[in-house]
Amino acid sequence: MNGMKNRVQLIGNVGNDPEVKTLENGTKLAHLNIVTTERYKNDKGEKVEQTEWHRVTAWGKTAEIIEKYVEKGKEVGIEGKLIHRSYDDKNGEKRYITEVLVSEILLLSR
Repeated sequence: MNGMKNRVQLIGNVGNDPEVKTLENGTKLAHLNIVTTERYKNDKGEKVEQTEWHRVTAWGKTAEIIEKYVEKGKEVGIEGKLIHRSYDDKNGEKRYITEVLVSEILLLSR
């Protein structure tokens, strides 16, 4: 069960073209958003659609794969872990971000 701590698996569509940067040491860094939608009927029998956006970050070889093959609208599966971080915005206010740090990606669209 230790391997199940802080583990995330998502299948969804890419909501934006990935932003990929190459750092000074040559390492790639990719940021993108994945959208997942859950559809179900509520207690009244009404159809409900719930959409969630997930911020995703990938490093190294995974970021290289994203740069080469992933674009807006493609369906992907990812596995990784949740990370939380904070930063100060341009107005000096503290902002908090939760994102998925990708360890594996599966390209599902043709």
